[in-house]
Amino acid sequence: MKKSLPLSIEFIYQLFALIIIVLIVHAVYVAIIRPHADAILAEQAAMLETDKSQVTKRSVYVLIRDYEQEACFILMFWAIAIMIYKGMATIRHRAMLHMDLIPLSEGMRILPEDTREVSRQIQALPSHQQNALLPRALLAALHRFSTTRNIQDVASATHAYCAAEGERLESELSMIRYIAWAIPSVGFIGTVRGIGEALGQAHKAIEGDIFDVTKSLGVAFNSTLIALLISIALMFLLHQLQLLQERYVLDAEAYCEENLIRHMHTQ
Repeated sequence: MKKSLPLSIEFIYQLFALIIIVLIVHAVYVAIIRPHADAILAEQAAMLETDKSQVTKRSVYVLIRDYEQEACFILMFWAIAIMIYKGMATIRHRAMLHMDLIPLSEGMRILPEDTREVSRQIQALPSHQQNALLPRALLAALHRFSTTRNIQDVASATHAYCAAEGERLESELSMIRYIAWAIPSVGFIGTVRGIGEALGQAHKAIEGDIFDVTKSLGVAFNSTLIALLISIALMFLLHQLQLLQERYVLDAEAYCEENLIRHMHTQ
């Protein structure tokens, strides 16, 4: 029951984050980005009608105006919201590395008969702290020591426990990796749509009206450009989060070795 609660909270957080992000991003597009982009495109069309040699300037509003770019920004902010949740949880759990969970002075020993007393101090922690990796790894090590009375077995079990936790954290990043993969795919959809629209208006280019064709080609290239830029930024943030989690797992294992295992003695 203790493990199901954080998962349900995280799911609710992700769901509400997605809903809020969709509403905010779409409102910004409807109220600001698309009106400005349409005005700029209308101005450019009027300028080209009077002077075919006129060079149009690129605008950020036009660059991000289409539906594919809007979807890419929604996915980007949703992935960032998920990473913020996971990053804050890791930072909060990492703060426990500075806590004296096993208050032992230098030279004191832990015998198999002492494990129950030491475990009570960890079990007295609040429930949200007991669900962190470090208290669970310490309790697993103490339980293994009380049953096997073998220090090497305890060290191996602690390493395996931390390695399994690292794999679990790695697997929980799969949604963010999927979003990072989906964003360039959405951009490619915009590329296909823009090229298709340009081909459908090829007769206008033959008649001398190339504005609609260049506008459709702009959709194709702009969507791919924005999607690739977002994907690059998102992958950088993902790797930083993964590095934070990996360091936390390694430091938790080192904490167990330094503050618990080296104090264990069989007699």
